[in-house]
Amino acid sequence: MSAYFRKNIAALAGYVPGEQPRDEKVIKLNTNENPYPASPRVFAALRKAINRSLRLYPDPLADSLRAVAANVYGVKLENILAGNGSDEILSIIMRSFIGPQDRVAFPVPTYSLYDTLIAIQQGQPSPVNYPPNFSLPETLAAQNAAVTFLCNPNSPSGTLVALPDIERLARAVSGILVVDEAYVDFAESEGASTLPLINRLRNVIVLRTFSKSFSLAGMRVGLAFASEEIISGMMKVKDSYNLNRLSLVAAAAALRDMPWMTRNVRRIRRSRRELTAGLRKRGFYVYPSHANFVMAQKKKQNLKRLYEGLKSHHIFVRYFDVPGLQDSLRITVGTPKENRALLKELKAIGDD
Repeated sequence: MSAYFRKNIAALAGYVPGEQPRDEKVIKLNTNENPYPASPRVFAALRKAINRSLRLYPDPLADSLRAVAANVYGVKLENILAGNGSDEILSIIMRSFIGPQDRVAFPVPTYSLYDTLIAIQQGQPSPVNYPPNFSLPETLAAQNAAVTFLCNPNSPSGTLVALPDIERLARAVSGILVVDEAYVDFAESEGASTLPLINRLRNVIVLRTFSKSFSLAGMRVGLAFASEEIISGMMKVKDSYNLNRLSLVAAAAALRDMPWMTRNVRRIRRSRRELTAGLRKRGFYVYPSHANFVMAQKKKQNLKRLYEGLKSHHIFVRYFDVPGLQDSLRITVGTPKENRALLKELKAIGDD
């Protein structure tokens, strides 16, 4: 590694995203993309937006998108920050609140990008193990952290922490609580979101993404919801033009067609139940999922061979080669046809 880098960057392993195969014929169940297309309104809006205005910079504050989101989610425009995917917002949060040796707490296993962002800021990670049922760890609030992350529903388990438990956590932590709700639209229960907390707790930031339920992973759009004080401070940290013109148009159009999104979510929930039943018939323990994926486990078995066997037959799922997850596969809920192909291949590999 070049001597020009900061020492912590030179030592950094870096985040490894899920594989993006170039062969379109594969069954891709590894990165939790939506198997169904975005609303037709999105495509119509994009066709209209592709004109001479592309020579101009986009709105630096994304006010057109924030206004639509404020109306949909029942908050004020000043309570919203838009980012280039929720990953960029996570980076903005880290740069806003974390300096060298500042403590960052989070339950594990969870989204591994948190570790990378902490290392970049030279923060001090404070991971707390989830109990076997993935309920909220009792000691999470006691970490004296400047920022506490909670991915809810969690990845890779898909499990959900109830809103009253999150509110108690928010009142108990010493710093900011970030609730990463990338998958909350897929939750089986109504009222799972922590958005109502931003109106009564100044230390809560709620993240949403357009990549999952809105089928816009390729456009890279995310939102942060928080108090006006928090949002105005984070605005000073974000890049000047962090969302391009087409992304702003696509996300606003998606929000204007909520029935399309909710219809696709219902289809995925139904397929999730069918996939879960099929995996359990094949001997997997499947955690109760509130996301657009499931975590399938065979306790005390290393599933790398199974992952590689599926991949050799052009079916991509996610395998995490880290302690505690080597006995599990995270499987995106695909179309019914894709799910049936996966289950058929699992049976064939198991019978070999």
